[in-house]
Amino acid sequence: MYWSWEVAFDVLPQLAKGVVVTVQATIVASLLAYVLGLGIAILKMSKSKLLRIVLYWTTEFIRRTPILVQLYIVFYVLPDYGIFFEAFTCGVLVLGIHFSTYTAEVFRAGIDNVPKGQWEAAKSLNYNQYETWKNVILPQAIPPMIPPLANYLITMFKETPLLAAITVVELFRAADQYSNSHYKYLEPMTLVGVFFLIVSIPSAILAMKLEKRFKQRKI
Repeated sequence: MYWSWEVAFDVLPQLAKGVVVTVQATIVASLLAYVLGLGIAILKMSKSKLLRIVLYWTTEFIRRTPILVQLYIVFYVLPDYGIFFEAFTCGVLVLGIHFSTYTAEVFRAGIDNVPKGQWEAAKSLNYNQYETWKNVILPQAIPPMIPPLANYLITMFKETPLLAAITVVELFRAADQYSNSHYKYLEPMTLVGVFFLIVSIPSAILAMKLEKRFKQRKI
């Protein structure tokens, strides 16, 4: 089997559309993961022991089960109970909720690293809880979290091929559809890998630079 530039150029338009869907799914899912993760981290600090226990076991269940199984349950099983999601929406929700259980730990670690004196300082300024989080805690906690959060963004991007299992035509499924209809696999699948590398490598380099920058700032 030899490389064919004719096949490569023929499949490129479909792959380009798939890349757009992949990037869209990654961005939306990451925003959901960050917002939910921050919410989970804050709620885990609740004084309610019951709430903390429920959150712990819920997040552990989501984290310890495969994303593919979760996708199948939400997309194929829930409709039997009258709950329907479009394929893209389902994929974004599952990815976002799954990775929120990881980003929650990043946020929790960042919040725990804020000196206790900062909480006392906010109290002495008569800040309410909202003002404390907004003006004192989060501005100090979030910057060191940026590198690990960026790494999870890259991981989510690499997990998007799983969405092909629920008919989302992202990058991998676009290549798979072309390959199955034209019986050409070398060029489409190779280009899929190239596209992922084009996005992942610069993102990984940026994440490493951010990590190095914040370590130096901490020192």
